[in-house]
Amino acid sequence: MAPKVFIDGEAGTTGLQIRERLIGRTDLQLISIDPDKRKDSAARAEMLNSADAVILCLPDEASKEAVSLIENPSVKVIDASTAFRTAEDWAYGFAELDRRQRSRIAAATRISNPGCYATGAIALARPLVSAGILPADLPVSFNAVSGYTGGGKAMIAEFEDETAANFTKVPYRIYAMGLSHKHVPEIQKHSGLLTRPIFTPAVGRYAQGMLVELPLHLATLDDGRSLGEIHAAFAAHYKGERFVQVASLDEAKGLTTLDPEGLNGTNRLKIFVFGSDTSGQARLVALLDNLGKGASGAAVQNLNLALGLQEAAGL
Repeated sequence: MAPKVFIDGEAGTTGLQIRERLIGRTDLQLISIDPDKRKDSAARAEMLNSADAVILCLPDEASKEAVSLIENPSVKVIDASTAFRTAEDWAYGFAELDRRQRSRIAAATRISNPGCYATGAIALARPLVSAGILPADLPVSFNAVSGYTGGGKAMIAEFEDETAANFTKVPYRIYAMGLSHKHVPEIQKHSGLLTRPIFTPAVGRYAQGMLVELPLHLATLDDGRSLGEIHAAFAAHYKGERFVQVASLDEAKGLTTLDPEGLNGTNRLKIFVFGSDTSGQARLVALLDNLGKGASGAAVQNLNLALGLQEAAGL
């Protein structure tokens, strides 16, 4: 019998996109709660405990409550909130983190889906830290721009309201000026960084798509590395990966711009190495869909691994 999957919070942006990727599949069975009973704890508990796998698309506190309602030890939980992303007893759901992460996800009953910004930042930093190129104690900064869907219902409503007073204003805006964005702890932990990074996000006046950047002075890296060595570290780390690709240096050199919407609707992430050995500077960029590899696509990938299904199914 096909495993049963319950999406708690399926009416939200991430939940809807997960459902779209799962509906129609014959290797699993989607189950849903009566809309009138979504706030009924007993009804939710029954659904949560009757499923083989649960995907939580809820705010942090609601996710914690949902987890507390699960008494069936065999239920596998994939949580899309921030609540458990640095918890030691939860597997971090970035399968490409290292060569052992897939087996950790497959063996876990508790899996934390990464944040969208964190996915891009970790994809850039972790391979370089692991290869001994980026010193773990080096102070670094990540700059990023995302479509407004990454900001949740309130931001989506604001940006999609054409009558709003700010609709005709600047095409993007910065936020989290206090440098306390909720993705920073997971970026630091799962990148292997010892120094808290500076993270400067921005939101654009477009729905989805994301660019995350890691600028570096080559002289600050161990043994003063070249762009070619940085690229080689990425290529080695992601060799054979289906969903994370590394653009060739020639491809990157031929670009004059990069569209944050370039991978929308996919579960892919692509890394670019820009810069100049002459100037001694590198601009490392990750391109992804904040609702794809940055959210719902990653959740489906983790679900497939957790249930022993084909990893790319529905993706």
